[in-house]
Amino acid sequence: MCRFLCYMGPEILLSDLLYSPNNSLILQSYKSKERKEPLNGDGFGVGWYAPKISPTPCVFTSLTPAWNNQNLKRLSEHVKSSCFFAHVRAASPGMMVSEANCHPFQFGRYLWMHNGTIQGFWQIRRRLRASLPDAFYNAIEGTTDSEHAFAVYLKMLGDTDTQHSAKEMGQALVSTIVQLERWTAETKIVAPSYYNFAVTDGQNVAAIRYVSDQTLEPASLYYATDRRYQCADGICQLVDCDQRERALVIASERLSEDNDHWVRVAPNHLLTVNQNLEANVELMEIQRHGSTVETSSLYRRGRQSNQDQFYTRQVRRTYE
Repeated sequence: MCRFLCYMGPEILLSDLLYSPNNSLILQSYKSKERKEPLNGDGFGVGWYAPKISPTPCVFTSLTPAWNNQNLKRLSEHVKSSCFFAHVRAASPGMMVSEANCHPFQFGRYLWMHNGTIQGFWQIRRRLRASLPDAFYNAIEGTTDSEHAFAVYLKMLGDTDTQHSAKEMGQALVSTIVQLERWTAETKIVAPSYYNFAVTDGQNVAAIRYVSDQTLEPASLYYATDRRYQCADGICQLVDCDQRERALVIASERLSEDNDHWVRVAPNHLLTVNQNLEANVELMEIQRHGSTVETSSLYRRGRQSNQDQFYTRQVRRTYE
């Protein structure tokens, strides 16, 4: 299980996300608090947007551990952006450690990260790849289940040259998981898959916290919004602000100790955030039972609070 974070809001230095917080992503790369194994040393990657230069993001990856990469340290102190994706990798058994396998993955305007694993990936890889249009098939450069899942997502999204809404990006994310679970079910594999995915186009974000076995706890995921993220005098915190200064942070682990400002994403919930930084959380109930996959959606009233009441719109399907 890897660790990742996403930031959207006023421009900040990359170092304020990677190095300055009490529980920074660099610290999580060797001392993760919410993983049984604290090391995430099989490479790293950062992606960021500079819209005045290009609509497509820049990505920097390395197969060295993030905690001792001096190029990352130097770069982070001189790069500002209003949208960052960053990831430290713990490779799944059998996956190569290479730059091509480091997250975030990029296609056109989109960035993609994954914390988890597709159970039985090697059994479903052939049919997964066969389902892809040439453009997405040929874009796969590495060997990870994560990058292959990204290709499936791009297919579900449709026209990648079109600006999609946060809701549409979230719907494509759910469709991706349903398809992956359907392929897995066909193999008769019963072990769970873990899908903490995050995707952005630089303006909208969709992320999900998911495990196929609902008796288990998925990998951790938090978000904070409606406050300004600031680092000063060695202290990073979320502070009250006016609308123009609001920021969004999504992270595998809370970056700061002001726990009241961090919301833990509930299991099997989808988080979408639009370009106005309006967050919406929905329960996406997808369950794999042997060779069948059942799905239904419960939509939350209002915004953000995991304690809000839910109401149901029945959209149940069974795939066999």
